Amino acid sequence: MAAVAQTTPLSRLLWPTLAWIIALIFFFPIFWLVFTSFKTDADAVKPEHLFFFTPTLENYANMTENYDYWRFAINSVITATFATAFALVVGVPAAYAMAFDPSRHTKDILVWMLSTKMLPAAAVLYPMTFLTKNMLGLFDTHFLIIVVLCLINLPIVIWMLFTYFKEIPKDIIEAGKMDGVSTWGEIKDILIPLAWGGIASTALLTFIFCWNEAYWTVRLTTIDAATLSKLIEGNRAPEGLFFGRLSAVSTAAVGPIVVLGWFCQKQLVQGHTFGAVK
Repeated sequence: MAAVAQTTPLSRLLWPTLAWIIALIFFFPIFWLVFTSFKTDADAVKPEHLFFFTPTLENYANMTENYDYWRFAINSVITATFATAFALVVGVPAAYAMAFDPSRHTKDILVWMLSTKMLPAAAVLYPMTFLTKNMLGLFDTHFLIIVVLCLINLPIVIWMLFTYFKEIPKDIIEAGKMDGVSTWGEIKDILIPLAWGGIASTALLTFIFCWNEAYWTVRLTTIDAATLSKLIEGNRAPEGLFFGRLSAVSTAAVGPIVVLGWFCQKQLVQGHTFGAVK
């Protein structure tokens, strides 16, 4: 008979308290960001107004009226959505082939793909800028940002999907082949329904990575395809997030991701939208 672990009153109090402390530490930067966004620029840098001040919506009004927030937000939505979609379009078949029809080079390819994440972005920035601006004419376009974001996140997408797909019994795929199902039919009718939870989790994480990407979106755009990262970069100050204006811009950039993550987490827990690998 298996022994049942006994919990003491102290442990029942200690572990939840520790969990709350850790959660609050991680949440504090977001709280302080939102808190500072309701200060004026003058109040944000005064120690006497660190906690006690008169709240104002001036920063948010200034952001929408003078900084064209919605154009930057729409660009972020377009680039993050399409980059995530293209990464999944390529990643699902690639991970399927590696999981259910591996070769002796599959592990080497996976390691090589992951090793590309170690390449310093600055090493290819100037050649890419020269090619896209002077030769291809793609600089500051949605297409360029979408392709770049798709490529830099593709190794993570394939690795995550490969891990999820490996949990599916290979016998199910082989049974589909015996019934005459095509390769596309296996992916569409068998693989995707069984691994829907893993695909949804991968899509959410990729979308967040694309939304938060700053290095490439700042350096490969000027106006037309500029995202919220470019807007934040344009409002930089030596004092950083202590400025109310910059805090408001950053809060407006973080807000959609927080809401999306909360909604997806709620749906995942309730099991209404995202399934789980059976």
